[in-house]
Amino acid sequence: MIGFPLLLIPFAIYNVIAFLMPFDWNTKLYAFRLPSGIVFEPTAGDAFIVFSLLMLMFEFIKSTTHGKSLVEHFLGILLAGGAGAEFAMVNPNVIMNQPAAPLQTGNSTFMLFVAICVVDMLAGFAASLRRARRTVAVEQAPFAPVAGASAPAVRAEPARAEPARTEPMRAEPMRAEPARVEPAAHVEPSAERPNPFIKVEPAEKIP
Repeated sequence: MIGFPLLLIPFAIYNVIAFLMPFDWNTKLYAFRLPSGIVFEPTAGDAFIVFSLLMLMFEFIKSTTHGKSLVEHFLGILLAGGAGAEFAMVNPNVIMNQPAAPLQTGNSTFMLFVAICVVDMLAGFAASLRRARRTVAVEQAPFAPVAGASAPAVRAEPARAEPARTEPMRAEPMRAEPARVEPAAHVEPSAERPNPFIKVEPAEKIP
């Protein structure tokens, strides 16, 4: 996208007023009473400088966000050089054959505008250099190669999705339960116990 310096807008407005309708830039626009008691009376030149600074702020925002092309840099140089040349070499009163008209170019208002144009030109170059250094720093290799040895080419392989590992269920050994010994049935003692002694009768005598 090719744009143009926004300071061309106040430069065109100033030249239209200077060449077509001679105007006194020291004309007071309004009077403000400050809390200190002083009456502040801004002039038309002050309002023009404030408008030029507003355009300079928008120009900074545009250059830091989108950058500037070579055409915009070239137009900025032409604007600063043309405004400086007009301040030093051009007299609209002589060109318009109005010697009694107020001074239009060789005044403090136009001198401050030339300074604003020079600041815009230098700031544009500084912003472009900063963006270029940042781009080089990002594209630079993250490691330095060893002297005398060729760095092996690293081939990036796509990440492979590993299948989910399923662990087999461990069969726990069966525990042998101890045999239950049931108590013997209670046997009631018999009423008559056998006599452990055997009674032997004596043998008969044989005559």
